[in-house]
Amino acid sequence: MSATLGMMLRQLDPSLNIVMVERLDHVAHESTDGWNNAGTGHAGYCELNYTPETDDGDVTIDRALKINAQFEVSLQFWSYLVEQGILPEPTQFINRTPHQSFVWGEDGVAFLKRRWERLKEHHLFQEMEYTENLDDLEEWMPLVVNHRDRSEKVAATRIKHGADVDFGSLTRNMVQWLETQPNFELMLSSPVTYLDQNSDGSWEVRVKNQKSGESTTFEAGFVFLGAGGGALPLLQKSGIDEARGYGGFPVSGQWLVCQKPEIVKQHHSKVYGKAPIGAPPMSVPHLDTRIINGEPALLFGPFAGFTTRFLKQGSIFDLFGSVRANNLLPMLSVSRHNMDLTRYLIGEVFQSHKDRVDALRNFFPDAREEDWTLKMAGQRVQIIKQNPEGGGKLEFGTEIVAAKDGSLAALLGASPGASTAANAMLDVIERCFGDKIKTPDWQSRMKELVPSYGDSLVDNEELLNTVRARTLSTLKLG
Repeated sequence: MSATLGMMLRQLDPSLNIVMVERLDHVAHESTDGWNNAGTGHAGYCELNYTPETDDGDVTIDRALKINAQFEVSLQFWSYLVEQGILPEPTQFINRTPHQSFVWGEDGVAFLKRRWERLKEHHLFQEMEYTENLDDLEEWMPLVVNHRDRSEKVAATRIKHGADVDFGSLTRNMVQWLETQPNFELMLSSPVTYLDQNSDGSWEVRVKNQKSGESTTFEAGFVFLGAGGGALPLLQKSGIDEARGYGGFPVSGQWLVCQKPEIVKQHHSKVYGKAPIGAPPMSVPHLDTRIINGEPALLFGPFAGFTTRFLKQGSIFDLFGSVRANNLLPMLSVSRHNMDLTRYLIGEVFQSHKDRVDALRNFFPDAREEDWTLKMAGQRVQIIKQNPEGGGKLEFGTEIVAAKDGSLAALLGASPGASTAANAMLDVIERCFGDKIKTPDWQSRMKELVPSYGDSLVDNEELLNTVRARTLSTLKLG
């Protein structure tokens, strides 16, 4: 998120002085790192939790349409950066990987067919295919259907131009280019120790270098907190009124990983299923082709777990340290009303390797325990938000919190996360650089970065077809 915002601002106004502060000694080694997230270019193609089923058996598609359009914004921005030579050869950070949904059983098949019928009517999803034919599935996802009971009722959908994204490589390439630009500074191993607003509206920011022990203080006219799970404590440190009532519910994750070439080469797609009852949305099971740092692998999961850390390299006291008088009631309310979720997460923690491989066999019947190893994924801090009654609600999306004067903004939450970073940062710019974004110069520059800016890809089919043809070609996804 921070790299995306820094890159956008640099393109809009090269004269801006930008400092990027990173608590670790490398860029993008927390949630953004390739091993710490699903790497799915979230577009609503395969993620069944984006299209919930209604009580009467229908399927709602509004969220899938919104997320798909937001991912198209990211694709446009990345395409611009590739065309300008700012980003490298696209396959270094994004690769064509078909997005597929797979279900079994009468209820699952009925749901998926209805989902396909609803989505394919819209131009964003008009290329979606559906099948219940095992011969088709042997072509689409051979590992999934080989040696499966042929009497079992199954179904799948597919979009061929889905993407696997190495967000770590993408981010590090953006920051590497920014480091070559004037008026840009990257401070590594430098956590923020003090954040306070001055009387003139600017911010005093103090960081401490963990290697030298030296502190540096600087004044900023605008501050963005894009620290993943670490954003909430920094937002609380700012003391802005808009931060009141927010809490965090941390969730850890794990992957089963296979890097055996003879297995990896048999699967080239992301295959998503339905989440178990009671599971959080981040626990939707999927068997993925991944290309991380140029190396192919298969990942299955994620397996969720309960944690009190807000960051993978955080403290076990993060959750307790985030409790404030203004968010205590919302956090207690969420705890009281989500005991089933808590029990589910604790149960996930105590699964054995055999239990996890058994879950994998729903997607890969021939999976063997010795071919798969367990790897820790990143931390996710879901939003706890105060409701009008003073209680709390657990949110599973992302949310931008901005000061009313536009001098500070923070991004909280998890899914769909990095996939929609470009759209989220457009929101930050509109809310915090409102006067500048309205100028003809910034308007024209923004249309260069994102040709669909100011228009709706959900409503404008002709525009969608134009920008999609360009991005699929530029990023080699077509």
